Amino acid sequence: MRKLIITFLIATIGSYFWYGYNLGPVSKKNAKREQITIEQGMSVEQITNLLAEKGMIRSPLAFKLHVAFNGLSAALQAGTFIFDQSMNAEEVVMLLTTGKSKEIRITIPEGFTVKDIDALLAEQQLIEAGDILDCLKVCDFSSFEFLPDKKDLARRGGKLEGYLFPDTYYVEPGNFVPKFFLERMLNAFRSRVLRDLYDDLATSERSVHEMITMAALIEEETQTDEERPVVAGILWKRYDEGMGLGVDATVRYILDKPTGVLTGSDLNTDSQYNLRKFRGLTPGPIASPGIKSIQAALRPEKSEYWYYLHGSDGQIHYAVTNEEHNMNKYKYLH
Repeated sequence: MRKLIITFLIATIGSYFWYGYNLGPVSKKNAKREQITIEQGMSVEQITNLLAEKGMIRSPLAFKLHVAFNGLSAALQAGTFIFDQSMNAEEVVMLLTTGKSKEIRITIPEGFTVKDIDALLAEQQLIEAGDILDCLKVCDFSSFEFLPDKKDLARRGGKLEGYLFPDTYYVEPGNFVPKFFLERMLNAFRSRVLRDLYDDLATSERSVHEMITMAALIEEETQTDEERPVVAGILWKRYDEGMGLGVDATVRYILDKPTGVLTGSDLNTDSQYNLRKFRGLTPGPIASPGIKSIQAALRPEKSEYWYYLHGSDGQIHYAVTNEEHNMNKYKYLH
């Protein structure tokens, strides 16, 4: 009998420590954040399995026991939540039952324009379509000293085009303010570009505005990180020699024509953004370049090439002479 009692006590104590341990956080250091959507009608079992699959709880059994012991099975809410691995099971359950801290993750891809950002935020129901564009007209961003002051930048994305750093941001829908979000993106640009790449920018003979304007062209003209420095070298070389850059993406930008065939009329558009017609750089960036494109603009790769094109085979083809470039067009553009 005594042995049975001891065995029972050991099992009870062991279960107690097992239960306590498995209600703890998955990781306190290097905790991963994850946006997870709990669909309407999901059972406790389904929610538990989803959280376990995403690595947000230590033990599905311990989590289900915690929910059951506290009578919270019917209180778990549907919705989109941000969990991280530093949360213990009690905090996870509290988030699911109270709905507090319902952050969502917004990723602004490289190459997005201000108009694209506006559309994405509207799609996520954070703003009404046009709110970001309206903010550009009335909001004051004068504290960001790196923004250009050229008046001819107001045609599409204004002074902010190209300076809104593409990254992943966490926001609370109930507290979303367009101006504050744009300021976060500008601060990210200041940190990730002006500070992290300070040495390269400080030693360059070109202005920050020239660099970001070129980086935006590189972003739109390349498909891989390996291409970026080579294309940067070609574009800077043509620019320095006073040759036209001939970048179709700038025509698409000013005409707001992201896809489709560019007509002769399109290519004859009378705008400084039309690099098929005017030499030099555009008045400002045509998109938000990623860090790899900015680095390429700062550190272009020298080569013998003066031309490039992306073929229907999905590859980039370089050329030294215009004749060779025309041959590439014949061979690779179908």
